[in-house]
Amino acid sequence: MVHSSRVTIGAPPFDRSIIELEWSFKQQQPLFNLEACGDRQQHQKTEQTTSETAKTGDIVQQVCESPLNKQLPVVSVSIQFMKYVSLASLTLQNVVSILLLRYVRTTRGPRFINSTAVLNSEIQKTILSIFLVIYEEKNVIGGLKSIYKNIVKQPKDTIKTGIPSLLYTLQNNLLFVAISNLDAATFQVSYQLKIFTTALFMVFMLRRQLGLIQWIALILLFFGISLVQIENMTSATPKPDVNAVVGLVAVISACTLSGLAGVYFEKILKGSETSVWIRNIQLGVFGIFFGLLTMIISDGRDVQKLGFLFGYTKMVWLAITVQSAGGLIVALVVKYADNILKGFATSSAIIISCIVSMLLFDFHLTILFAIGSLLVIFSIFLYSKPDLMSQIPILNGLIRDKPITF
Repeated sequence: MVHSSRVTIGAPPFDRSIIELEWSFKQQQPLFNLEACGDRQQHQKTEQTTSETAKTGDIVQQVCESPLNKQLPVVSVSIQFMKYVSLASLTLQNVVSILLLRYVRTTRGPRFINSTAVLNSEIQKTILSIFLVIYEEKNVIGGLKSIYKNIVKQPKDTIKTGIPSLLYTLQNNLLFVAISNLDAATFQVSYQLKIFTTALFMVFMLRRQLGLIQWIALILLFFGISLVQIENMTSATPKPDVNAVVGLVAVISACTLSGLAGVYFEKILKGSETSVWIRNIQLGVFGIFFGLLTMIISDGRDVQKLGFLFGYTKMVWLAITVQSAGGLIVALVVKYADNILKGFATSSAIIISCIVSMLLFDFHLTILFAIGSLLVIFSIFLYSKPDLMSQIPILNGLIRDKPITF
């Protein structure tokens, strides 16, 4: 619930003109060869100064001085700018969504029902995705036709998303249980266990090979999270209305479902060219259905007695909306950012969550928690970029990366 882990297929339509312009320059690279500009004088000396050569030189000069040629750095700057925008957006969303949800679950007053928040989040994500499909198609009619064509007229493809949608719904409900029983910093670190579970499912379901260094990174990740959880469960600081064991079981279960859903989604939809927003709508339709079913089964009496929006405040709506936007931000990051930037965003979110938790939630940073968090941060970078190990002088000659098969 807190951070959507849906596997995104395809790329979002943000700033498509920049990408198309860059592609057109690559297609015409022989014409815009900058070496031709630098070697123009030598070319003119070696060739006969015929009228044809003179015309060629004029053409090359015009190309070198062309305004289009001067726009190439602007394109690179724009793409680079979008990388950092997506990085900042993901970091901010990771931090704000966790802190807001932790705040609204621990503040005094009537508490909203978890399953209603999950359902509202699915509704918001689906509506946002519909608007983005319309934006992608440039008009309302075209967007609705695309939705009808890809969802209604392709029922088999749509039904495939039912199982991962069910898994995501269960995961989101468990995340509310976890964040209600873990402080924001502990949850932020522990939730990185989804990297570990996803990697295991990738190996055994998709037959992917991981290198030795990636396995070392996963072991370090598991060890770091274990240190954080040991500190949390043995802490002498009183934590009223919090059950550390329940929080741990909930976050482990949520991470397991997250990894299974993501890998299963990739397995059944591999090679699909369907828009990411269409996929989000497909997931959202089933998510609304399963969310409603879960609410009726688990909290039906409470909803009937207290009302669907019981305990909702402006802060609750803000928390749900920020969480709903997470999936869209992830799509932006998939398009512009690489694994290192995503790892940096996650690590930054952990550090910021710790600082804010100390300021707002009376969180006490201990040595054990700090060591565990640093191990988690290091393992995220190492898993995303295994060749980082070669840059560490001591370990450079000791460990050589090689694929591990099972």
